[in-house]
Amino acid sequence: MQHSSSSSVTDLQQLCGGWTTLLNRFYDDPKVSRVMNTRVGLYLSSHPVLALSVLMFGAMAALPVGLFLTFALVTIIMTAVGFVFFEGFLLFVAGLTLLCVLSGIAFFSVAVSVIFNVIYIAISNILKHYYPHLAKKGEVEESECETSTQKEM
Repeated sequence: MQHSSSSSVTDLQQLCGGWTTLLNRFYDDPKVSRVMNTRVGLYLSSHPVLALSVLMFGAMAALPVGLFLTFALVTIIMTAVGFVFFEGFLLFVAGLTLLCVLSGIAFFSVAVSVIFNVIYIAISNILKHYYPHLAKKGEVEESECETSTQKEM
């Protein structure tokens, strides 16, 4: 039994030495030493439990934050694309509506014009039939105007 406990102690010493070497290389990095010389870095190095808590929180929060940012980006892109398609659809519907309204206005104006022309022709024929002297008087006056302008020339 003694042999296994001495090997576990040496294994633990080797593991501790490996960690120490790794941490020394980590602290020798200029960016890390710059951060560790700040107030926050000095405070966290003097409070290792808090530093570990902050490190664990940052590592565990990276995935949900990344997923949220991905969701937000995809939502923004889909909103922009959807907005473009929706605007295109609205313009299509508005153009179709305008075409229908203009066709209706054209049909209405032609119909009203035809109705007024029919009424005008009907009334003028009725007046010519029942009051022929009015039509002849107008013709006489026109012919007199034409002859008077020809005499002046």
